[in-house]
Amino acid sequence: MSSRAALVPFILLVVGGGMLIGFLTMPGPWYEALAKPSFNPPNWLFGPVWTVLYVLIAIAGWRIWRRDRSGTAMKLWWLQLVLCFLWSPIFFALHQIGLALIVVLALFATILAFIAAAWNVDRPSAWLFFPYAAWVAFASLLNASFWHLN
Repeated sequence: MSSRAALVPFILLVVGGGMLIGFLTMPGPWYEALAKPSFNPPNWLFGPVWTVLYVLIAIAGWRIWRRDRSGTAMKLWWLQLVLCFLWSPIFFALHQIGLALIVVLALFATILAFIAAAWNVDRPSAWLFFPYAAWVAFASLLNASFWHLN
């Protein structure tokens, strides 16, 4: 498989995996009944934001994979993906707001560690994670607010 063709599995894994998890753990009556902070975005916003972020995550992973498949940045890329994919089932399916907060904070730390590790390996990959870091920082605040209010 050519290096460029390898981007396709990355996109399928990240975007497809994220969409599947989102579909399987859609917010339902439990989420609707939660007290929400005043800055809670409308539900329709999450799908488009995560789709864009998933594409950026996939491209960053592919770029790092092409340069250093077994390096620290690649390992952190896989760890952030696992943590990212764990959050929705923990929050929406298991209704464990506190545990979800721990996961999202670990995710944020892993994203920052990825940025630091990728900086000298492939700077564009590091930059691709900045919007992700910003969104997950906001998601951490949102999750903490849900935990506090409920």
